[in-house]
Amino acid sequence: MAHEPMATDEDTLLEGFLALDTPTGFRAELIEGEIVVTPPTDGDHEDYLSIISRQVTRESATDMQISGYKGLVLSSADDQPADHVIPDATIAPLALRLFRGAPPWMPSDGVSMVIEVTSTRPRNDREGKRRAYARGGIPLYLLVDRDKSTLTLFSEPQEGDYCKTHSALFGKPLPLPAPFSFDLETTDFL
Repeated sequence: MAHEPMATDEDTLLEGFLALDTPTGFRAELIEGEIVVTPPTDGDHEDYLSIISRQVTRESATDMQISGYKGLVLSSADDQPADHVIPDATIAPLALRLFRGAPPWMPSDGVSMVIEVTSTRPRNDREGKRRAYARGGIPLYLLVDRDKSTLTLFSEPQEGDYCKTHSALFGKPLPLPAPFSFDLETTDFL
């Protein structure tokens, strides 16, 4: 008689997470073994994303496509289920058509940059999500930190974190490397 393998705590956590039914507008994520539920965003949050999105689609050296709130499955920390993260914006080269036919939770292969705008849990955006994106091999992570009035671009993911950071105060330009290759203007953030 064959025995079924016993479920691990990690399996139970992932199964429980995937079965969540959050209220409309709320986002549920699984980050470093913790289930995080985030309420709907405010207007300033969306305004920052709109300012960045407009510039990315108009100024990038490569045609880009942007998806808001696309679920990504990323490598996890040791002994944890895979991270399931929903960036505020996920950006990839348009030629890849990365989002066409993608399931609700997709791998991050081909993603050029993710963006987070801090809201109710800024520590999560500054730390847990940053490490999750680095583990997932996403080349660039742009953090709009409203509490600090800064934008920080994290690059060169290695060994579970980003090796380089470049920050700019709101109102100052922030250079974005290839495939974007333009200076992100932030005067409208003031």
